Amino acid sequence: MVFVTLTGATVGPGYVKVDYDKSLVKKSPGIGTNDVLPAVGVAAVFAQYGLPYQPATNGERQLARR
Repeated sequence: MVFVTLTGATVGPGYVKVDYDKSLVKKSPGIGTNDVLPAVGVAAVFAQYGLPYQPATNGERQLARR
């Protein structure tokens, strides 16, 4: 499982199409199905997609998991 930003994504019945090239997504940091991304890895996910990252006011991470 890899991380990808949903900014600009298109959602349809049974699919989500993201606005990034497949080769970029495949190089994104990944985790196992039941694993948790370490806090130090969060900034790397944002950097992979050229997005700015700043932890929340109390240092919380800004990624969500579904």
